[in-house]
Amino acid sequence: MEDNKETTPKKLISRGEFIKNTALTAAAFSIVPRHVLGGKGFVAPSDKLYIAAVGCGGEAENDIHHYATAPKKNAVIAFLCDVDDRMAAPRRKEFPNAKFYYDWREMFEKESKHFDAVSVAIPDHNHAIVGLSAMQLKKHLYLQKPLTHDIYEARILTQAAEKYKVVTQMGDQGASCDGMRTMREWFEAGLIGDITSVYNWTNRPVWPQGIPWPKDRPPVPKELKWDLWLGTAEKTDYIDNLVPFNWRGWWRFGTGALGDMACHIIGPAFKLLELGYPTEVTCSASTIYSGIFRESDYPESIPVSSKLRYKFILKDGRELKLYWMDGGMIPDRPDELDPDVNENEALADVPEENDFEGGSLFIGTKGKVSCGWGGSHPRLLPLSLNKDVNVPQKYPRIEGGMDGHWWQWIDACIAGYGNMEVDSPFVGYAGPLTETVLMGNLLLRSFNIRNKVKRHDPVYGDVEDITTPGRYITYKWDGENMRITNFEAANQFVKREYRQGWGELKL
Repeated sequence: MEDNKETTPKKLISRGEFIKNTALTAAAFSIVPRHVLGGKGFVAPSDKLYIAAVGCGGEAENDIHHYATAPKKNAVIAFLCDVDDRMAAPRRKEFPNAKFYYDWREMFEKESKHFDAVSVAIPDHNHAIVGLSAMQLKKHLYLQKPLTHDIYEARILTQAAEKYKVVTQMGDQGASCDGMRTMREWFEAGLIGDITSVYNWTNRPVWPQGIPWPKDRPPVPKELKWDLWLGTAEKTDYIDNLVPFNWRGWWRFGTGALGDMACHIIGPAFKLLELGYPTEVTCSASTIYSGIFRESDYPESIPVSSKLRYKFILKDGRELKLYWMDGGMIPDRPDELDPDVNENEALADVPEENDFEGGSLFIGTKGKVSCGWGGSHPRLLPLSLNKDVNVPQKYPRIEGGMDGHWWQWIDACIAGYGNMEVDSPFVGYAGPLTETVLMGNLLLRSFNIRNKVKRHDPVYGDVEDITTPGRYITYKWDGENMRITNFEAANQFVKREYRQGWGELKL
């Protein structure tokens, strides 16, 4: 391993150049067998996973921590990459032997023969380009939720995982918790009968949304490589209060409350009920007024709160309705709760953690089950039933529960593609789930499509007005072809164009 040092690229590498250059490098990489290197107690390269981490702060810090502290000590943080020195500094100090890069493309080009897997935890708009490039190098991939910014990107990453035969895992650690298995056992035992509807909610957004784009143009912080941070996004002047967290509230970078938490919260229903693509979706969202009867128009910003209803057809032909609420809204209070009980705490709290980030409520023909985000800590309603529940444990638990989500991926990567299952593979789960989540965002963006019209008012005469044709209709979704079939304007949000110099996402 080379000494840790900064490597600032003299010029940005285009995606075409990057793929061309790295393909030859990757082809030459091979694992050296233990007997060749020899020595008693020697740990062969194939017994450890060498990881290149793209992103060092925020959720990336959590990911890196879990790799570094895996019980088997079978992961090595070999490379670090971040565009912001403020985020990178603590990890560089913690892992002084990990070589550091600002530009992931340069790291991939120069170092691809020195790592086995890539972990990505960066803003949503750059997830897909980094993830696809890693898979094209035949690197295993851990990618934070949501997999992508756009529906089209999620489809491409799913196809890539299958094509390049690499181990993939989305960062929704709740999928590995004991609660997911407990609920599966309860459902299969018939405790709540046939499930007819599922309610999901979150306290997000916990960042600014529903606001105008800032007019001030402050200087870019000296620690931040702003153009690299923008990546695939359209050319944008730097604004304050965006990096490192509040980008989530702007459409050009983030995916709002849905993107932040829906993979965690809708995931249990998607996995346990084996949902496919929804057939219909409806939505409503908060509106903001700047004057009497004058609705504000902030097209760059995600609404403060929203509510969606997805309709699915289950494998047995039954219909399921799945509801999503954010911005402080929660489901109607179940009759089974005493009047003085805090509903959010009773249904979704993670005990002893004061965690109110969101939850799910499953309504069945015989009863109800709620859980915290990720399927954690399921409980029957009324709550008094939980002391008597006695369903045999049928499914093996993941070592470490949620923590095991990272460890499971490490083990699967070392075992090799197809030799060990993970809980959030792109194919069959994380990819279709992400598409479903982002389909909700397609509706929220369509909710604010505005058309200028002229009309005759009986009092004011001829006036200019606007119409919002995307509001309060049912959107019919052709999931296989990624298209809304009854409101063409909405399809502009299936796929975005990347900024010049960042190529196009394709296999």
